[in-house]
Amino acid sequence: MPPVWAQYATRILLVLVVGTFLYAILRPGNPGPVIGRTTPDFQLMDLEGRRIQLSAYRGKIVVLNFWATWCAPCVEEMPSLNRFQEAFAPQGVVVLALSVDEDEQALRKFAADYQLKMIVARDPDRRVSAGYQTFKYPETFILDRQGRLVRKLIGATDWADPRLASFFKSLLESR
Repeated sequence: MPPVWAQYATRILLVLVVGTFLYAILRPGNPGPVIGRTTPDFQLMDLEGRRIQLSAYRGKIVVLNFWATWCAPCVEEMPSLNRFQEAFAPQGVVVLALSVDEDEQALRKFAADYQLKMIVARDPDRRVSAGYQTFKYPETFILDRQGRLVRKLIGATDWADPRLASFFKSLLESR
Protein backbone atom coordinates (compact mmCIF):
# COMPACT_ATOMS: atom_id res chain seq x y z
CA MET A 1 0.00 0.00 0.00
CA PRO A 2 1.42 3.42 -0.98
CA PRO A 3 2.12 5.96 1.74
CA VAL A 4 -0.70 8.31 2.76
CA TRP A 5 0.98 11.34 1.15
CA ALA A 6 1.08 9.49 -2.20
CA GLN A 7 -2.64 8.73 -1.95
CA TYR A 8 -3.39 12.42 -1.31
CA ALA A 9 -1.10 13.49 -4.16
CA THR A 10 -2.88 11.10 -6.51
CA ARG A 11 -6.29 12.46 -5.47
CA ILE A 12 -5.16 16.06 -5.88
CA LEU A 13 -3.72 15.28 -9.30
CA LEU A 14 -6.97 13.58 -10.33
CA VAL A 15 -9.04 16.57 -9.14
CA LEU A 16 -6.76 18.94 -11.08
CA VAL A 17 -7.02 16.89 -14.27
CA VAL A 18 -10.82 16.59 -14.05
CA GLY A 19 -11.16 20.28 -13.12
CA THR A 20 -8.99 21.35 -16.05
CA PHE A 21 -11.00 19.17 -18.41
CA LEU A 22 -14.33 20.54 -17.15
CA TYR A 23 -13.08 24.12 -17.39
CA ALA A 24 -11.89 23.53 -20.95
CA ILE A 25 -15.28 22.28 -22.16
CA LEU A 26 -17.54 24.49 -20.04
CA ARG A 27 -15.65 27.80 -19.93
CA PRO A 28 -17.51 30.83 -21.17
CA GLY A 29 -16.34 31.89 -24.59
CA ASN A 30 -17.67 34.06 -27.37
CA PRO A 31 -21.41 33.36 -27.26
CA GLY A 32 -21.84 34.55 -30.84
CA PRO A 33 -24.47 37.09 -31.80
CA VAL A 34 -27.07 37.82 -29.13
CA ILE A 35 -30.62 39.06 -29.78
CA GLY A 36 -30.72 42.82 -29.27
CA ARG A 37 -26.97 43.34 -29.63
CA THR A 38 -24.94 44.57 -32.58
CA THR A 39 -23.50 41.70 -34.59
CA PRO A 40 -19.80 41.35 -35.43
CA ASP A 41 -18.65 43.41 -38.41
CA PHE A 42 -16.75 41.70 -41.23
CA GLN A 43 -15.34 42.21 -44.71
CA LEU A 44 -15.54 39.69 -47.55
CA MET A 45 -15.32 39.77 -51.33
CA ASP A 46 -18.47 39.28 -53.37
CA LEU A 47 -18.58 37.35 -56.64
CA GLU A 48 -18.10 40.60 -58.57
CA GLY A 49 -14.76 41.21 -56.81
CA ARG A 50 -16.10 44.02 -54.63
CA ARG A 51 -15.29 44.26 -50.95
CA ILE A 52 -18.42 44.14 -48.84
CA GLN A 53 -18.50 45.23 -45.23
CA LEU A 54 -21.49 44.50 -43.02
CA SER A 55 -21.40 47.89 -41.28
CA ALA A 56 -21.79 49.62 -44.68
CA TYR A 57 -25.40 48.39 -44.69
CA ARG A 58 -26.43 50.24 -41.53
CA GLY A 59 -29.71 51.98 -42.17
CA LYS A 60 -31.05 48.91 -43.99
CA ILE A 61 -32.59 45.68 -42.75
CA VAL A 62 -30.03 42.92 -43.41
CA VAL A 63 -30.72 39.24 -43.97
CA LEU A 64 -27.39 37.49 -43.39
CA ASN A 65 -27.64 33.95 -44.75
CA PHE A 66 -24.83 31.39 -44.27
CA TRP A 67 -25.11 28.59 -46.82
CA ALA A 68 -23.30 26.27 -49.27
CA THR A 69 -23.99 24.81 -52.71
CA TRP A 70 -23.44 21.27 -51.36
CA CYS A 71 -26.10 21.75 -48.66
CA ALA A 72 -29.45 20.31 -49.81
CA PRO A 73 -31.61 22.50 -47.51
CA CYS A 74 -29.67 25.57 -48.72
CA VAL A 75 -30.32 24.68 -52.36
CA GLU A 76 -33.99 24.17 -51.51
CA GLU A 77 -34.17 27.58 -49.80
CA MET A 78 -32.33 29.69 -52.43
CA PRO A 79 -35.17 30.22 -54.95
CA SER A 80 -37.55 31.58 -52.29
CA LEU A 81 -34.77 33.71 -50.74
CA ASN A 82 -34.00 35.08 -54.21
CA ARG A 83 -37.66 36.02 -54.76
CA PHE A 84 -37.76 37.57 -51.27
CA GLN A 85 -34.71 39.71 -52.16
CA GLU A 86 -36.38 40.93 -55.34
CA ALA A 87 -39.60 41.80 -53.49
CA PHE A 88 -38.05 43.51 -50.46
CA ALA A 89 -34.91 45.17 -51.89
CA PRO A 90 -36.84 48.28 -53.04
CA GLN A 91 -38.09 48.70 -49.46
CA GLY A 92 -34.62 48.71 -47.90
CA VAL A 93 -33.88 45.03 -47.20
CA VAL A 94 -30.50 43.61 -48.24
CA VAL A 95 -29.78 39.89 -48.48
CA LEU A 96 -26.14 38.95 -47.99
CA ALA A 97 -25.67 35.30 -48.91
CA LEU A 98 -22.36 34.19 -47.38
CA SER A 99 -21.25 30.93 -48.95
CA VAL A 100 -18.84 28.66 -47.10
CA ASP A 101 -18.04 26.86 -50.36
CA GLU A 102 -14.35 26.23 -50.95
CA ASP A 103 -14.94 25.63 -54.66
CA GLU A 104 -15.36 29.10 -56.18
CA GLN A 105 -16.27 27.76 -59.63
CA ALA A 106 -19.11 25.64 -58.20
CA LEU A 107 -20.41 28.70 -56.38
CA ARG A 108 -20.22 30.87 -59.51
CA LYS A 109 -22.03 28.21 -61.56
CA PHE A 110 -24.73 27.89 -58.89
CA ALA A 111 -25.23 31.68 -58.72
CA ALA A 112 -25.52 31.84 -62.51
CA ASP A 113 -27.80 28.79 -62.82
CA TYR A 114 -30.16 30.11 -60.11
CA GLN A 115 -29.84 33.72 -61.32
CA LEU A 116 -29.21 34.94 -57.78
CA LYS A 117 -30.06 38.62 -57.34
CA MET A 118 -28.76 38.91 -53.79
CA ILE A 119 -25.20 39.81 -52.84
CA VAL A 120 -23.22 36.56 -52.79
CA ALA A 121 -19.90 36.57 -50.96
CA ARG A 122 -17.43 33.82 -50.15
CA ASP A 123 -16.31 32.74 -46.68
CA PRO A 124 -14.33 29.63 -47.72
CA ASP A 125 -12.19 29.57 -44.58
CA ARG A 126 -15.36 29.98 -42.49
CA ARG A 127 -13.81 32.83 -40.51
CA VAL A 128 -17.03 34.87 -40.52
CA SER A 129 -19.16 31.76 -40.06
CA ALA A 130 -17.12 30.82 -36.98
CA GLY A 131 -17.53 34.33 -35.57
CA TYR A 132 -21.29 33.91 -35.86
CA GLN A 133 -21.02 30.38 -34.44
CA THR A 134 -23.00 28.81 -37.26
CA PHE A 135 -23.27 25.06 -36.94
CA LYS A 136 -25.99 24.01 -39.36
CA TYR A 137 -26.55 25.35 -42.83
CA PRO A 138 -28.46 27.34 -43.76
CA GLU A 139 -28.44 29.73 -40.82
CA THR A 140 -29.91 33.19 -41.17
CA PHE A 141 -29.43 36.25 -38.99
CA ILE A 142 -31.89 39.14 -39.39
CA LEU A 143 -30.46 42.52 -38.41
CA ASP A 144 -32.29 45.78 -37.83
CA ARG A 145 -31.19 49.13 -39.25
CA GLN A 146 -28.67 49.59 -36.43
CA GLY A 147 -27.05 46.20 -37.08
CA ARG A 148 -28.61 44.54 -34.04
CA LEU A 149 -29.72 40.93 -34.22
CA VAL A 150 -33.51 40.69 -34.09
CA ARG A 151 -34.02 37.08 -35.15
CA LYS A 152 -32.07 33.94 -35.98
CA LEU A 153 -33.38 31.14 -38.21
CA ILE A 154 -31.75 27.72 -38.35
CA GLY A 155 -32.51 25.49 -41.32
CA ALA A 156 -34.26 26.13 -44.61
CA THR A 157 -36.93 28.83 -44.52
CA ASP A 158 -39.86 29.45 -46.80
CA TRP A 159 -39.28 33.14 -47.53
CA ALA A 160 -42.75 33.38 -49.09
CA ASP A 161 -44.37 32.66 -45.72
CA PRO A 162 -46.84 35.50 -44.97
CA ARG A 163 -45.67 35.58 -41.34
CA LEU A 164 -42.16 36.49 -42.51
CA ALA A 165 -43.53 39.17 -44.82
CA SER A 166 -45.47 40.61 -41.88
CA PHE A 167 -42.39 40.46 -39.65
CA PHE A 168 -40.31 42.36 -42.22
CA LYS A 169 -43.03 44.93 -42.80
CA SER A 170 -43.09 45.65 -39.07
CA LEU A 171 -39.28 45.98 -39.06
CA LEU A 172 -39.43 48.37 -42.00
CA GLU A 173 -42.09 50.50 -40.28
CA SER A 174 -40.10 50.82 -37.05
CA ARG A 175 -37.44 53.48 -36.87
